[in-house]
Amino acid sequence: MACLDILHTTTYRYRQAVSLGPHRLMLRPRETRELRLFSHDLSIAPTAAVTWAHDVAGNAIATAVFDVPTDHLFIESRANVELTAPAWPVFAIAALANQYPFVYAADEWTDLGALTVPQYCDVDGRLARWIDGFVMARPTDTLSFLKDISNGVFTQISYQSRDDEGTQSPIETLDRGWGSCRDFAVLLAEAARRLGLGARIVSGYLSDPETSLVGSAGSGSTHAWVEIFIPGAGWIAFDPTNRSVGSGNLIPLAVARNIAQVTPVAGTFLGSNSDLLSMEVVVRVENASSPNDSFLAQSGRVDIAPV
Repeated sequence: MACLDILHTTTYRYRQAVSLGPHRLMLRPRETRELRLFSHDLSIAPTAAVTWAHDVAGNAIATAVFDVPTDHLFIESRANVELTAPAWPVFAIAALANQYPFVYAADEWTDLGALTVPQYCDVDGRLARWIDGFVMARPTDTLSFLKDISNGVFTQISYQSRDDEGTQSPIETLDRGWGSCRDFAVLLAEAARRLGLGARIVSGYLSDPETSLVGSAGSGSTHAWVEIFIPGAGWIAFDPTNRSVGSGNLIPLAVARNIAQVTPVAGTFLGSNSDLLSMEVVVRVENASSPNDSFLAQSGRVDIAPV
């Protein structure tokens, strides 16, 4: 069990005062059976009118609307959470799903819907052949099979942090042999969907006080991973970037079918590209009982476009 303080700031600076369009914020940690949210505070400058809603996936969405032009935008999210996910989880998979292939129940199939549908083209079967390389037998143990695919992403694709916007397609990641955590997540989710399984992409934070995990150079970092639905066990977290299963180090913000749907901060401004001077993202995750622990400051980019 870990009690964590999370700070996430996003700062934009503009060459001149610009008019800001509505901004969509996904910064409130998503409560689960293994994650308890004690507090969350959102601060924005200049002052904005903020409304809250839940999207179709149950994510908490804040919409910020601005009235006056500004030469800067500062968004700060502070949260305190308790993470109780075990380091070595045991999953109570239903007997009918212990072996792959299996068939979802009719209601599960209906409710999973688009989460089981591949999102990318695989015209020449490149991705299908890659997935087949992990099939040791038919039928095969479901959890072991999915672990092998996730481990395959880890061992066959080199991790490379990217600050540019967008995500590589699964084929691009396989052909290039490198990618960021979001590219890893997209590849694994697409592989699961090619198998007829429900998969969703998660954005959030990676808690790593010992700085031993890939994609984290300090006490925390923005991160992306995958959850796959298996009857009995429900949604199981797979982090291919770190070859891990379960939510032991993961703090989710939002889940969605497409990774573009879980951007923490997204918005527009009225102006040209040259009006945006800089954008900085800082993420800090620390043990709440150890205030002297070092913080991670990580710069990155989010979706913002002139209109």
